[in-house]
Amino acid sequence: MKSRIFLLLFAFLVLAGSLIGQTAPSTPSAPQNAPAKTNSPPDAKTQAPAPPENSAKSDSDESVTTIVHVVNEVRVVFTVTDRHGHYIKDLKEDDFRVIDDKMPAELRSFRSETDLPLQVGLLVDASNSVRDRFKFEQEAAIEFLNAIIRPHYDKAFVVGFDATPEVTQDFTDDTGNLSAGVRMLRPGGGTALYDALYFASRDKLLKQEQTGPVRRAIILLSDGEDNLSHVTREEAIEMAERADTIVYTISTNISGMKGKGDKVLERIAEATGGRAFFPFQMRDVADAFLSIQEELRSQYWVAYKPANFVADGRYRAIEILAQDRNLKVRTRKGYYAPKQ
Repeated sequence: MKSRIFLLLFAFLVLAGSLIGQTAPSTPSAPQNAPAKTNSPPDAKTQAPAPPENSAKSDSDESVTTIVHVVNEVRVVFTVTDRHGHYIKDLKEDDFRVIDDKMPAELRSFRSETDLPLQVGLLVDASNSVRDRFKFEQEAAIEFLNAIIRPHYDKAFVVGFDATPEVTQDFTDDTGNLSAGVRMLRPGGGTALYDALYFASRDKLLKQEQTGPVRRAIILLSDGEDNLSHVTREEAIEMAERADTIVYTISTNISGMKGKGDKVLERIAEATGGRAFFPFQMRDVADAFLSIQEELRSQYWVAYKPANFVADGRYRAIEILAQDRNLKVRTRKGYYAPKQ
């Protein structure tokens, strides 16, 4: 009897031990899986790639910024006349010398340019001071634009100015639209001539797209008096030079005597390689426009390399000399070197 009781107790203990062995491992299973979730790879992906991206970008930036190519070729348009003011159109490269910053320059290319596409800005003084013959000047300007602007080839724009410049017709090759832009002008107000020239050079000509060589010109009709500009005369001239623009001035002074404003117009034209016209009689205004038209079709183009070029932003004087001393060369007085 005792042996049977002992065997039953032993069997019970064995069975209980087996049950405890099956359930005990279930408690550590959760902690074993938890570290796998907390150490998951997404955190590594959001942090680790950041430094390589930045370093690669900085390497790329450095390689771009260290490659600097300065173009040291200067291009100039100029006009040649004889002692009587007649245009000379058949000269060759050997007939000229170019002096840049007081040093002889090396000519790279030269050609007679009688047919370059034109980009022309017509600036008309619409202040009270020009009221007397304003209508006549409008009609003369319209005739000029009709004669010189060729469809699909040349472009022009019209700006009237008194206290502020106003674009009455943007760049177009449509002479009908240009004529309408001129007729929209109405005289009245003060005069901000320098602001208008600055605006036309910087905001119109400099920003106008060009796919090849073009000739840029501004025709400025004014009495030369300025009483409202924010920029100075020399700042306006500098901007025209930076836009590589020739400025032709036509005085609206009808007093019969050159005044202070006429000297301003002379200075602007001379500095940019243009001409100043003083048509004291109304019929002479049309002749001035005809002379400008002829000159724009009777010019030369030269590209040269300066002898001692430095990209320092400094102003450099230009002088083009004809071998024949009987000839007169007219071009812009200089340019501003690019600044590295």
